[in-house]
Amino acid sequence: MKTYVAILRGINVSGQKLIKMAELKMMFESLNFGEVKTYIQSGNIAFMPKPGNDKDLQFQIHEAILKTFHFDVPVIVLDETETKDIQENNPFLTNRNEDESKLHVTFLSEKPQSDLFEKLTETAQFLPDEWILAGRAIYIFCPEGYGKTKLNNNFFEKKLKVTATTRNWKTINELVAMVS
Repeated sequence: MKTYVAILRGINVSGQKLIKMAELKMMFESLNFGEVKTYIQSGNIAFMPKPGNDKDLQFQIHEAILKTFHFDVPVIVLDETETKDIQENNPFLTNRNEDESKLHVTFLSEKPQSDLFEKLTETAQFLPDEWILAGRAIYIFCPEGYGKTKLNNNFFEKKLKVTATTRNWKTINELVAMVS
């Protein structure tokens, strides 16, 4: 059976959309998902759906959160292969060996339309910050820190018309460990 990672956007931030990880784990188990593991409070969950219960996982999880916790939370789901590929193919590490503490990945709910991506590549240059799109992942290098970049979730959502959520490189490594 495949292991998946669900990444939630905007929970437990500044006292908003509070979800305890133990309650979130129980909700996942109520969906008949096994091997449920969480990592930190920002909504990172590894799980294994039962055979035949792996269709439209993003929708299932989104609806369960809405029903259980009574608020709307965007959910992005990746399988173990996607998660490992993202870790193994970071161009800021494979080609340049940048400081890992300055690296982030923005996960997209779907691959953006090519015309929106092309328009963005023509206009979105915010040096020294850099970004590279690869499928449903945007690799970000912020030498002065992510808190100072314009390359945040809201920026990519507005420009690419998709849901986005970002994790630092340490979290990416933990997600891969959870699915391995």
